[in-house]
Amino acid sequence: MSKINELQEIIDISDNIVFFGGAGVSTESGIPDFRSESGIFKSLEKYGDTPENLVSHSYYLDHTEEFFEYYKDTLVFRDAEPNSAHFKLAELEKAGKLKAVITQNIDGLHQKAGSKEVLELHGSVHRNYCQICNKKYSLDYIMESEGIPRCECGGIVKPDVVLYEEPLNNAVLSFAIDYIQNADTLIIGGTSLVVYPAAGLINYFNGNKLVLINKSETPYDDLASLVINDAIGETLSQIEVK
Repeated sequence: MSKINELQEIIDISDNIVFFGGAGVSTESGIPDFRSESGIFKSLEKYGDTPENLVSHSYYLDHTEEFFEYYKDTLVFRDAEPNSAHFKLAELEKAGKLKAVITQNIDGLHQKAGSKEVLELHGSVHRNYCQICNKKYSLDYIMESEGIPRCECGGIVKPDVVLYEEPLNNAVLSFAIDYIQNADTLIIGGTSLVVYPAAGLINYFNGNKLVLINKSETPYDDLASLVINDAIGETLSQIEVK
């Protein structure tokens, strides 16, 4: 039996699937991942600092204007469209099989494809708020602002994304753990499972089938019921939702 047929069989017999995805889910939409040779971290090297520092809370506080310069230049992809992975997951949710998408991505493409229950561990570029009065602002407002985006009250408008040195949202994390604990099948795609605390979520899974879909190996391959080393969109596009 081919691996695609195995995946199809697992999905057919499951009615409580949770999907956990990383940057690899959006690479087929033209959004680079973080750590590959063509990834976002490489593009940040031109700023003369480590990527981890450039996207840290400390750098945001100490070099706010520079932060927004490269944030808009390298982390936001307004023209990106959902790919076959996003659409297939939305289709599985609509059919009642998939209960939630848990994502490390900040691009909002799952929602754009039609997914309703999306837990964004690292926030979203589409949510922005004033740090003084909490007024909400759109992504367009951030992108079209000169220098540091300011609220009408004078406060800085900060993207609702989790930077290095910042904790994950406890409520989102709690919901994610609950979904994973109750799932009968956990499909993990487009992530190397090396970034914590997000990668540690796999340890809460108590279900029957663990499926890993990633171009490269992960530390959890030996624990999986099925491992597919291929692009997530290419893989899921071959699945029929029944």
